[in-house]
Amino acid sequence: MTNTAGTPYGVGIRAIGGYVPERVVTNADLEQMLDTTDAWINEHIGITERRWSAPDEQTSDLGAAALRDACARAGVSPDSIDLLICGTFTPDHMLPAAAVAIARKLGLTGTPGFDVNSGGCPGGTFALDVGAKYLLSGGYRRIAVVLADTVTKTLDPEDRATGVIFGDAAACYLLEPCAIGAGVTPALLRSDPRAYETAFVKREQRTWSTDGRPKHSGFGDNFVHMHGRSVRDFALDIMPGFVLELLEHHGMSTDDVDLLVFHQANHHLLRVLREKLGLPAERTAENVHRLGNSSGAGMPLALREAVDEGRVKAGDTVVLASFGAGMSHGGTVIHWPAESDFLGPAE
Repeated sequence: MTNTAGTPYGVGIRAIGGYVPERVVTNADLEQMLDTTDAWINEHIGITERRWSAPDEQTSDLGAAALRDACARAGVSPDSIDLLICGTFTPDHMLPAAAVAIARKLGLTGTPGFDVNSGGCPGGTFALDVGAKYLLSGGYRRIAVVLADTVTKTLDPEDRATGVIFGDAAACYLLEPCAIGAGVTPALLRSDPRAYETAFVKREQRTWSTDGRPKHSGFGDNFVHMHGRSVRDFALDIMPGFVLELLEHHGMSTDDVDLLVFHQANHHLLRVLREKLGLPAERTAENVHRLGNSSGAGMPLALREAVDEGRVKAGDTVVLASFGAGMSHGGTVIHWPAESDFLGPAE
């Protein structure tokens, strides 16, 4: 791949940072809050615990911690970042961008930042592709792509359909130029507007079922709404074929994939998707049973764990595939670079 400035190089993921809130919410905890049981959650969702952000913990707090972690892993300073992109649907405020709030908390001055709202869960591929294209433009040499959401602050406290699924987390891809032929390839991106209301944050006034008092989420009158069966049907009907299309575009098959990482929707859905593609568990990565559905951060955090465990080596082929609100879905193929493949930012 050659960038638009005419210089041949690829886009490498130098490091993946991560952060999860301290509060662990187990199924037993949810039994005290919602009309549900541990047995039902395990049978239908396959999640045992998830992380919830503290009341005063904002999306930018999670994102800043993940970015710091990515820089520490790469041995670089946050001051060296040329561009900061945040994939989120839960910014601290409607404006400025969450990326600017993250930059503020890191003490960065002059670093450009903006948000990418691709529907939350698809952000792990959509925002990554945006960052990759900016790196290939030739104008930036070290880019932080942060995925961060405080999904639980959009929950209706009485809605068990969403309350058992979601958790909060943040991840950060740190992108740098690498040798041609290695790194992130251009993503395949799609949306299906016909399913616009399958998963969305609904702005409406709600009341408590007990006494009719006004009810609010952490974002006021904004509540996450999801039709779980429709999301499942979409994922099972569309995503296996979408992954095969992505591989065919690169002249590959599932035999060429060393690791496939899906959006971390729920454990049972991931198992069926893997089986439909004929992949064994050891060639996939999962964290949803411990972190819940943590929106766009879940997939890069699962990839990070696989890297830390030595399951991803230089030269391996990694496939990322995400899906979510707007029934937007994206996939990308990564030829994992060796440390010696990185060209480094111009000093």
